[in-house]
Amino acid sequence: MDFKNRDIISINDFSKEELLYILKVAKQMELSPKDNLLRGKILAALFFEPSTRTRLSFVSAMKQLGGKVIGFSNTNVTSVQKGESLWDTIKMTSQYSDVIVIRNPLEGSARLAAEASPVPVINGGDGSNQHPTQTLLDLYTILKTRGNLENLRIGFVGDLKYGRTVHSLVIALSHFNPTFYFIAPDELQIPESYLDELFQKKVKYFKTSDLSRFSKEMDILYVTRIQKERFPDPLEYEKFKGIYRIDMEFLQRVRKDMRIMHALPRVGEIDHSVDNTPHALYFEQAGNGIPVRKALLALVLGKIK
Repeated sequence: MDFKNRDIISINDFSKEELLYILKVAKQMELSPKDNLLRGKILAALFFEPSTRTRLSFVSAMKQLGGKVIGFSNTNVTSVQKGESLWDTIKMTSQYSDVIVIRNPLEGSARLAAEASPVPVINGGDGSNQHPTQTLLDLYTILKTRGNLENLRIGFVGDLKYGRTVHSLVIALSHFNPTFYFIAPDELQIPESYLDELFQKKVKYFKTSDLSRFSKEMDILYVTRIQKERFPDPLEYEKFKGIYRIDMEFLQRVRKDMRIMHALPRVGEIDHSVDNTPHALYFEQAGNGIPVRKALLALVLGKIK
């Protein structure tokens, strides 16, 4: 497969075969590091919104492959403060780099960036819409811990309305005959558009607000924080803050081989006591961002086919 110059904007743009191929390349990157593969290449990391794991793992991945990084993580030091449009920022940045990764709070911003840029653009998260590279590292994490992606029973708990990681992962996993459990209050349930797509694909799913209802059935529990920054009304955030909590008491009601994932950061929804149990997968999950993002950078820059 040839990914050279391809934009990574939405998980919807990729077939099952393409997703599996990216994961295969990620495994190669993990098993056999290629220190100078991207020597002479420059990544522009444009983060209009706070990020720790996505930004740092992209920077680390690029540098481990011998490339260099430019960019910003604070728009206060850029011409955005002078009124420069996103289109012009991307047009300008593409003159200085070979690939761009962008995070922006506006839905559709990554697609716009791709239209403006002559070099490949990777979406590092656009509002509550998509986060495809997180999805790929989530798939890679599940594949490593379960041995396959087929026929799994996966629960999602927390903010499923605004959670872009959930939205992207649901679409990606729908290729693999899963059963989904969507655990959230009605106000934060997964949008109907995603349920409609699952219905069309004949994917089985259940909706509930009760964290314990399907606890003994799940292979994976994907936990999300209640995202304060996505709520238009602060009072609504206060209403749902802390509504679910994964702790040692809850773990007494789950399968012994059930694994807990979280894109992080956590803000109280997973008790620290869980960290030292075999169920905790979230720190390993974060680490998997390195081989996956190495794979993506190498693929879109045409260094691996």
